Amino acid sequence: MSVTKSISHCNLLVNDSCYRVKFPNGASRFLVILPFYPRAHVALDELQTYRPSDGTVDVPWLLDHPDTSVVDVRSPGEYAQGHIPGAISVPLFSDEERAIVGTLYKQQGRTIAIERGLEFATKKADALANAISDAAGESPFVIHCWRGGMRSRGVARLCDQRNLKPKLLNGGYKAFRQSVLKSFEQPRFIILLAGKTGTGKTILLKKLSDAGEQTIDLEGLAVHRGSVFGAIPGRQQPTTEQFENQLFPLWQQLNPLRPVWIEGENQAIGRVHVPQHLFKQMVAAPIALVEADRESRLKFLLKDYEAVSTENLIEAVQRLKKRLGGLRLQQAIDAIQTGNRHEFANLTLDYYDKSYGKALQHRNPDEIHTVSMKRPADPQAVAPLVKLAKSLEAMTIKG
Repeated sequence: MSVTKSISHCNLLVNDSCYRVKFPNGASRFLVILPFYPRAHVALDELQTYRPSDGTVDVPWLLDHPDTSVVDVRSPGEYAQGHIPGAISVPLFSDEERAIVGTLYKQQGRTIAIERGLEFATKKADALANAISDAAGESPFVIHCWRGGMRSRGVARLCDQRNLKPKLLNGGYKAFRQSVLKSFEQPRFIILLAGKTGTGKTILLKKLSDAGEQTIDLEGLAVHRGSVFGAIPGRQQPTTEQFENQLFPLWQQLNPLRPVWIEGENQAIGRVHVPQHLFKQMVAAPIALVEADRESRLKFLLKDYEAVSTENLIEAVQRLKKRLGGLRLQQAIDAIQTGNRHEFANLTLDYYDKSYGKALQHRNPDEIHTVSMKRPADPQAVAPLVKLAKSLEAMTIKG
């Protein structure tokens, strides 16, 4: 319920914390008493132009200061969909509260939505400040919401009042996402590390990194090993959005004049998708094809399947029904159920070898450089791979 009061030259419609000031000339101005700050009357337009005592920063500044704490005041659902890597979630609104405010904005307008938002925020001001203080301590930190608007400015002002040291992220998470997607258009000198299933490419990628080569482990970021059997027990894949967010700082840190090794992948890694602009660069990149004999790859694959349960293997192989055909699928399931994993691995390896061969047929043979190994993930393959990278780098410089 609102109460009308006459105060000198204007009328105030009071609703606990919200004032609409009507002047004699017909103009009006919306004011709020921010519940965060007792006795602080703040005009809405003043909050919109508020700048914290420690200033504002942009996305490049964040990348240059990776040790700075980042506080994300968006709702839990927004945070789960995607967030700045390492950001701490301190939501101003719950998912339900955000939905209520959004509905009011659409149906009754901005003023009513802000009033309800302030009501929600009033109840948790102390808890918010304490949570941010515990997370950031006395060090400077960055606060953001979706666009760097009311939510982050309101919480930043609360922090200023508590003698904390907030900075605001210009443009909020939206600006971060724009930088993420734009970054994958930047050209990089990619070499694809390719090879049939069971050659130990992921292990080789780690050995190349240890040898001082630039590498990006897409499967590690995607929490998936790439095939239908690639789910990692006990771990969930990130959303594609979060996968891109995690990849972004790694991509930015690369020296564009040096090669970067990336394992050859389909665009889909489980439920995660490689960014389109990056995938286009991967498709056009030269290939280092590592090879090992079939029997050693079979043994490597069997060891890889040890941690996968019978139920999960059957569930995974059933997703290959159209490609294996009914007979081979049933043979694979029978082999799993009878504990004959060697036969199961043999059947799936036949399928993957044929698929890999077909994929390579679409590539220019001059772009494929073969490195033979005595066994999967052979550490002796690192030296010729590094030598190949230097050779390709020299050719690029001359070209």
